[in-house]
Amino acid sequence: MPLPFLTATRDDAAPAGPAPEAYLPYEDRSRRRRPYRVGPWRVGGAALVLLLASYVLFSALIIAVAGSLPGAGVCLAVAVLLIVAAVRLVHVGLWLSPEGLRQVRLLSSTVLPWSEVAEVRTAQQPVRWLGLPRTVQGQALVVVRTQGEPVVTVVTDHGADFLGGPERFAGAVAAVERRVAEFQAG
Repeated sequence: MPLPFLTATRDDAAPAGPAPEAYLPYEDRSRRRRPYRVGPWRVGGAALVLLLASYVLFSALIIAVAGSLPGAGVCLAVAVLLIVAAVRLVHVGLWLSPEGLRQVRLLSSTVLPWSEVAEVRTAQQPVRWLGLPRTVQGQALVVVRTQGEPVVTVVTDHGADFLGGPERFAGAVAAVERRVAEFQAG
C-alpha cells in the first residue's frame, strides 16, 4: 500500500483541504470565529501546560489517598487554574463576527463594534517574540479605531500562531482584511 505522505513523490501543489477562512455550509455565520488557524507554538504551549496540570492532578490524588485533604484541595485548585490557562492560551487571537472585532489576550480582551473600526492594516514595527518581553522587528496587524488610536495587537508574524510561517501570516492578514471589509459593508 503506497503512503504518498511519507515519500518525496507526493503532490505538494495539491490543496490540503478547504481554506481556513472558508465558511462551512452548515455553520452559523453569526458566531464569532477566528479567520486563521491556531499555530503550532500556541498548541504546543497549551499541551505542555495541560501536561503539567495532569501531574498536579496526579499529585492531588496521591495526597488525598495519603489523608491530607486540604493539601489535595490546593493541588486540585492549582490544576484547575492550569487547565483554565491552557484553554485561554488557545483562545488568544483575533475573533470576528457580524457584531464586531474581538482581540483576546491571556488575561483580557478588547471588543470593538464595526462602527469603531476605521482600518485594519499591517505595519512594520517592533513586535514581541512569542509574547515574551523580548522584541524583534516584524509585522503586526494593526486595528485603527475611528478616533485614530490603534488597538494593541495580538496578531504578529513573530507570535505563537505564525512564527516561522510568513506565508501563513500573509494569508491570515488577507483573510482578516476580507472579513473586515465583508462585515463593514454588510
